[in-house]
Amino acid sequence: MSEANKKTVQDFLNLAFNDKRPEEAVAAYLHPDYVQHNPHAPAGRAGSGEFLSGFVGQFPLLRLEFKRVLADGDHVITHCHMRPTPDSRGSAVIDIVRFQDGKIIEHWDVVQDIPEHPANPNTMF
Repeated sequence: MSEANKKTVQDFLNLAFNDKRPEEAVAAYLHPDYVQHNPHAPAGRAGSGEFLSGFVGQFPLLRLEFKRVLADGDHVITHCHMRPTPDSRGSAVIDIVRFQDGKIIEHWDVVQDIPEHPANPNTMF
């Protein structure tokens, strides 16, 4: 089940961000009782769909690149590089989702901008 859940999360994020079809992604992959923990996004499936549509609509060249996808029971964690434009440094994004009945029912995320002058030579990925 872990591999199927990992694929589901990647399919959801690709459809929402890389294919720019967030409403379709929400309808296909989010559980009806979806719980959102991002403090900037409204509660529920419909609210998240509107939030994602607005976000993606601001950045038509946005790209999300998967660096790691990990599974632990009914949770999947992704570590991605999100660039709103091709020439931006972008952000490191960690998404954590929980599954129920084959759908994403819960979501947390942490976003960290990639600095122009990091304090160390290590990458964020």
